[in-house]
Amino acid sequence: MALDLPGGRAARRATAVARLQQAVVAADRGRVVAWLALGSSLAQKGAQLPRRLREMPAFAGDLLDPAQSHGDVLVQVAGPDPTAVRGATEQVAKSAAGWHVRWQVDGFRAENRVEVGKGLARNPFHFTEGFGNPGSELEMADRAVVRGGQGEPDWAVGGSYQVVRIVRFATELWDKDSVREQERIIGRRRDGRWLDGTPTDEQPNFAADPNGKTTPLDSHVRLAAPDRRYPPPIVRRSYNYDRGDGDKGLIFSCFQRDLEQGFEAVQKRLESEAMARYILTTGGGYFFVPPPGDAWIDALFGG
Repeated sequence: MALDLPGGRAARRATAVARLQQAVVAADRGRVVAWLALGSSLAQKGAQLPRRLREMPAFAGDLLDPAQSHGDVLVQVAGPDPTAVRGATEQVAKSAAGWHVRWQVDGFRAENRVEVGKGLARNPFHFTEGFGNPGSELEMADRAVVRGGQGEPDWAVGGSYQVVRIVRFATELWDKDSVREQERIIGRRRDGRWLDGTPTDEQPNFAADPNGKTTPLDSHVRLAAPDRRYPPPIVRRSYNYDRGDGDKGLIFSCFQRDLEQGFEAVQKRLESEAMARYILTTGGGYFFVPPPGDAWIDALFGG
């Protein structure tokens, strides 16, 4: 749920943000997880924003709907019990009286599970995804958490850049292709195995297939991570969505400590992927998840 903060004096805006933050913290308990992330438009003029934070640009092939993109604040609420998630979301929404709900989307993770420490799920194209994530909390933090010495404001150290992309999938067109063709477009079997026979939990040798005879050069996984020894420095946690009337797809979400080295580097490589004709990004945005505490409120509103 992306929200826009009403105008007004800095002190009033800071109070409204603090109230929302408190509600999000209160919702983050039990089997419900909740967090707040900041858009580049939230802070007062002259405030020291995270160095890479800005409005998400339209990449090649995107058709961003302004009503479904960006926002001052992103609130995400998740959990295994839909009733608990809805209740927590309603409580958070009550604390945001006066805010404008810019956009909201509900998601789910089909066949959600954890294997070898990795969160896996099946996307609307029938493929299991999540294999590219690290299998340990230490490696997750290394990819996703902002460190000191990166040139970021002191208050941002310990936070993370979050990218959200609402990607519509042309499932009817996709399902006309054979499973074999789909697997060559993705670069993996539906269950995650590599096309060259390499086990799921090992790295394929793309160098032994320089012309893409086994794993096509324009396949999704080969462009996303051409050298599997050095995976992209992002952590993914995406959700499926289905709004009806054929509008279904993926709420792509990833976290990283550097937008340029993380999401943006991957996205630029994917501009030539074979899967591009089956997907259309219509919304989302760039956000920054602040570290625990409320020092960021003073930093952004001059408290």
